[in-house]
Amino acid sequence: MKTLLWIAIFLGTFVAMEGMAWLTHKYVMHGFLWKLHKDHHKKDHSSWWERNDLFFVFYAIVSITCFLLWQYNGFWAGLPIGLGILAYGITYFTVHDIFIHQRFKIFRNANNRYAKGIRRAHKMHHKHLGKDDGECFGMLFVPLRYFKK
Repeated sequence: MKTLLWIAIFLGTFVAMEGMAWLTHKYVMHGFLWKLHKDHHKKDHSSWWERNDLFFVFYAIVSITCFLLWQYNGFWAGLPIGLGILAYGITYFTVHDIFIHQRFKIFRNANNRYAKGIRRAHKMHHKHLGKDDGECFGMLFVPLRYFKK
């Protein structure tokens, strides 16, 4: 029974992170912390590192904190929560940074319906160079209209 609960918490955390990413992206990144996110929309630097990557670091710290709470304070749910956040971070990095933005030149030939929809949605998001009038703030779950041919 505890194993099922552990798996449910892990999967629930992973799914909840998509909602958290959407909210953070719309209201924090395109809000009061736009200064950290704007270099992701308008490349004004030659570095591989973007100020926007600090958001990834923030969620890594949250995940690590959950692991530490599990390890040293006996908070048993800290492990599945921390792993759910970590799994989402790895997925986000793979889909967003590697697949969509090609920060590493792999997954270039992925051309299935889901891949095309995710790319279209992200392209629509990036057509807005400013912090206002944005759309499609999600990463894994985007509106169905982006999957139509």
